[in-house]
Amino acid sequence: MARRFDPDRRQRIIDAAIRVVGEKGLAGLTHRTVAAEADVPLGSTTYHFKTLDELMVAALRQADEGFAKAIASRGGLTDADADLAVELAGLLGDWLAGDRTGVELEYELYLAALRRPALRPVVAGQMAELADRLARRTDPVTARALVALMDGICLQVLLTGTPYDEVYAREVLARVIP
Repeated sequence: MARRFDPDRRQRIIDAAIRVVGEKGLAGLTHRTVAAEADVPLGSTTYHFKTLDELMVAALRQADEGFAKAIASRGGLTDADADLAVELAGLLGDWLAGDRTGVELEYELYLAALRRPALRPVVAGQMAELADRLARRTDPVTARALVALMDGICLQVLLTGTPYDEVYAREVLARVIP
């Protein structure tokens, strides 16, 4: 039997993993559940991703694209004349008002790095990339503090179910920015 050419299979598996985590949480993520969701043979998932950690890394990288798109939609935070606190508060508002499942998924994978060391370099890279971007507008220490504060604001919104308060976010972000 000839091997079927399917160049999109790897991407379909990643997309399926994201849907599975979105529906069932990380506890529901197995090669078998992803294969069923992607409508591919089980062997395809293990061929493309030897371990679940490899699959989670790919899913986390893809999930982070949502935040990267939110940054890009606001000009990449590069306007030196713009009020950085206003920009960041607006960015968080745009991101949290978008696909909430995607935001929750990203944070679920993000927090999975606590127990899955394979995810830590991806999370650290994402945090460093944002801090580097912010350091162009402020100093490196303040940039790291802003990243931590933004994460805290997002986690509070996600975990408590309270609506995002852009005025509050702008105020606390402004307090950190020199």
